[in-house]
Amino acid sequence: MTTFVQFHLLTAYPPSNPNRDDQGRPKQATVGGAPRLRLSSQSLKRAIRESAWFETDLADHRGTRTKRLFEKLKEKLVAGGAAPEAAQTAAENVAKLFGKLEAPKKDAPEKLQATTLAFISPEEWALAEGLAGRVLAGEDLPKDKDLKKLVLRHADGAVDIAMFGRMLADDPDFSREAAVQVGHAITTHRVLAEDDWFAAVDDLKTREEDAGAGHLGELGFGSGVYYLYVCVNVDLLVENLNGDRDLAAKGMESLARALATATPRGKQNSHAHHPRAGFVRVERGPQQPRDLTGAFFAPVRGTDLVAASVSALEEMAGRIDRAYGDCCEAHLVMDVAKGVGTLDEIAAFAADAAMAGTVDA
Repeated sequence: MTTFVQFHLLTAYPPSNPNRDDQGRPKQATVGGAPRLRLSSQSLKRAIRESAWFETDLADHRGTRTKRLFEKLKEKLVAGGAAPEAAQTAAENVAKLFGKLEAPKKDAPEKLQATTLAFISPEEWALAEGLAGRVLAGEDLPKDKDLKKLVLRHADGAVDIAMFGRMLADDPDFSREAAVQVGHAITTHRVLAEDDWFAAVDDLKTREEDAGAGHLGELGFGSGVYYLYVCVNVDLLVENLNGDRDLAAKGMESLARALATATPRGKQNSHAHHPRAGFVRVERGPQQPRDLTGAFFAPVRGTDLVAASVSALEEMAGRIDRAYGDCCEAHLVMDVAKGVGTLDEIAAFAADAAMAGTVDA
């Protein structure tokens, strides 16, 4: 049976704008007929991948999302002594295995980028460099699918690709299904974004010349307690990592720590938002996953929104368990306000799930 690990987190953000819409204002959503602030799942996954836990603990197991594989391959070949024209051809032949390349520009035909971002694992990157060298040397190589098999991988040691998946539109056989589902974080209570009007002074302008500001501007911001739900298919994670349970456990530990501490960094220099989750509930078991967003369709109220949010979350979990039976085999809670649990315990609980059972990778 499939093992799932589910995270439910409540995090209080100060006045901030960590995730902006196309007009630079905080992203929003209407839930239960009430306006809420929102953090997109994409921004949260980016924050997780950029967290210290991923960059340090998983330093050799992180993929690179880029359009610039061609550029980097060519640079490496030229640095190794290849003629620019030959390096151009070899790099182009390899880079297009990950997706279509843009048409060459008339004013800079030597500069090419992919039309879409490719998520490339460290192993695939090394194989791409090796294949470019073989192309440069004039080796006879297979074509089409057989050529792609020299570089592309169905599974390897890239933890972030294993977790968040990737799509290669030109060759879906080498796409990877995400083992981690990340919801959009929403405030548990009614919130409207506010406007911040500001002025900046020109240090070299005198009052005699002009007593006004050198620049005027307007920005949006908001504050609230956000609920975030994340679901991990542990068996798929292990499978995506080519059966490496130790690495999957290490990834689960890093994920748990990042979820509690990482945040999108929009306008961070202006607001200095560095929140940490005040409440974490992590669940483990083979039961069908279920989120607890329903706890907040009626916006929580009161002077202590964190405590009210925790109460609503736990009450909803209990109600669902009473109606459907236990929705997990075991769960653990960290409640900062009550002094219950630690992040170390949460991370160890999540990591243990990856070490149990067997998966045919």
